[in-house]
Amino acid sequence: MIINYPLSIIHYPLAYNLCKSYANQLEIGEGYFLLNPIIAVTITDFLMFKENQKVINRFVYKEETDNFVYKGAELKFIFLELPKFNKKLEELESLADKWIYFLKETAKLEIIPEPLGEVPEIERALNIANQANFNRQELDSFERRAIMLQDEKGKISYAKEEGKAEGRAEGKAEGINIGKLKIVMSLINQRFGEVDEYISSQISNLSSEDLESLVKALFDFKNLADLLSWLEKR
Repeated sequence: MIINYPLSIIHYPLAYNLCKSYANQLEIGEGYFLLNPIIAVTITDFLMFKENQKVINRFVYKEETDNFVYKGAELKFIFLELPKFNKKLEELESLADKWIYFLKETAKLEIIPEPLGEVPEIERALNIANQANFNRQELDSFERRAIMLQDEKGKISYAKEEGKAEGRAEGKAEGINIGKLKIVMSLINQRFGEVDEYISSQISNLSSEDLESLVKALFDFKNLADLLSWLEKR
């Protein structure tokens, strides 16, 4: 799962998506014995756990005081924090090292270095990324768009609170719009890169309702031309 949330609210979508994946395994009337454990693997390009320097942190259900693992622990979180991984190419040892290096350095790689070439799956992954010229957002599959849309609704809700705090001096309504605008511009920049002043100005003039509509429409845009076409209709 690729995430871009303030740390103060990031646990909400993570817990929701993990539990939803677990519950969605069963159809109505099916037995619990058909359930499989679910592991949520989250890769971040920022620090989540400053309590340690471990690149990979694993979380399971444990007893609160004696710290023993609950036997029915069907749900598990695994977090991979890329900024904590500082090994150089010649220092890679394990298979995990090579995959983490690849994930962190993909954007800089045009060919597979020799140590990574020992893993055929890594070479295929880079070839696919190069041929399709995918960026990180485009690598998300179509079926995740529904989840992403729900995530963006959560961001808008957060933006309202952020906007209220920033905009009290100028009024609550304007403050909410400031928060929404920041979220929308962040999403657009992630998907299409930095946009020019004309597009930024057009977006800045949108109403609160149009900003929310733009979030919903954004994931159907294939390029900046689609975004411009949408703006011209407003």
